[in-house]
Amino acid sequence: MTTSRRVLLQRGAAIVGAASTGLLLPQIARAQSDKVRVGFMLPYTGAFAPLGVAIENGFRMALNEQGGKLGGREVEFFKVDDESNPPKGVENATRLVQRDKVDVLVGTVHSGVQLGIHKVARDTGVLNLIPNAGVHIATRAQCAPNVFRTSFSNSQPTLALGKAMVDRGHKRAVWITWSYAAGDEAFEGFEQSYTAAGGTILKKLSLPFPNVEFQALLAEIAAAKPDAVACFFAGGGAPKFMRDFAAAGLNKNIQLYGSGFLTEGVLHAAGEAAEGVITTLHYSDSLDTPRNKKFRLDYAKNFRLQPDVYAVQGYDTAQLLVQGANAVKGDLSNKRALYAAMQGATIDSPRGRWTMSKANNPIQDIYLRRVEKGENKVIGVAAKAVADPGTGCRMG
Repeated sequence: MTTSRRVLLQRGAAIVGAASTGLLLPQIARAQSDKVRVGFMLPYTGAFAPLGVAIENGFRMALNEQGGKLGGREVEFFKVDDESNPPKGVENATRLVQRDKVDVLVGTVHSGVQLGIHKVARDTGVLNLIPNAGVHIATRAQCAPNVFRTSFSNSQPTLALGKAMVDRGHKRAVWITWSYAAGDEAFEGFEQSYTAAGGTILKKLSLPFPNVEFQALLAEIAAAKPDAVACFFAGGGAPKFMRDFAAAGLNKNIQLYGSGFLTEGVLHAAGEAAEGVITTLHYSDSLDTPRNKKFRLDYAKNFRLQPDVYAVQGYDTAQLLVQGANAVKGDLSNKRALYAAMQGATIDSPRGRWTMSKANNPIQDIYLRRVEKGENKVIGVAAKAVADPGTGCRMG
């Protein structure tokens, strides 16, 4: 991304409506404008800024394919930089709902920030579309009819990982991650799928987030002599872990697996250390389908950037909203019909067709991917139609 484009996007994130004060307004009072008001609450600065940009780009591209309209109505956009800062989650979401009176709130990336958005969505009834954050509670114990996720739950990729490992002869494994919610939730999926397939977890290792001093834990892995290591790391820590794993010589005899975010967007930083690493995820750049090829070409033409899983999730977020808005002819105040249409939608996605679970989380194929020559190559489908269990979800 060019510096000028980044500056432009960051400046754009600051252009929002005039400030106001007062109590939170009921959602019913918002549908007075001729335009549908869509609020983006995404990271536009900091480490997650490229993810926020990709999500917004994908969303806008899908909407542009519909003539820029939702159910025949023009769309007005509002933007808030969430800064990936959980303590500001409620405040920033409230700004979009109360001050800008958005009909739809699209956000966010960081699960901690999502918890703030989730509180506001449940309190006010505003339609919230989650384009990334995989925190379980949003579509489990605190599920809500006005909250839809278009990405994944944190345990979905690893729910497909265990059997794939055992099928490849790797029956004794060590798990390693950071000590935080996303790591714990990813372990849930791995533990369930791996033990059900007959695998044995020798050790569960962790270190504080975002610590990247892996040497002591790598020594424990070497001493345990597992067939494989499975992990959840993302962002800057992911390539550091792969480099340290290789530097310790562990990649010569121990196969490294991970939730797909281990290798997503960091292959250049990981370099040779990533070669041969196997991951599971609901998308891969290399998916050899006409739908994915067209999406990638169109995205590159529109933004002069290569799309990633975050762009796909943003694109699918708009596709879901388009189906709902078209079903109610743009009358988003007709909540019952709107939500029913979104729950019943089939999304023709670059990742492959997917549907919505009763807890409003995608039911989707999870792909098995191996890093080959600096690319995540699809080598199979790890599991078809994987659904998060939606534990504790009671819609009402």
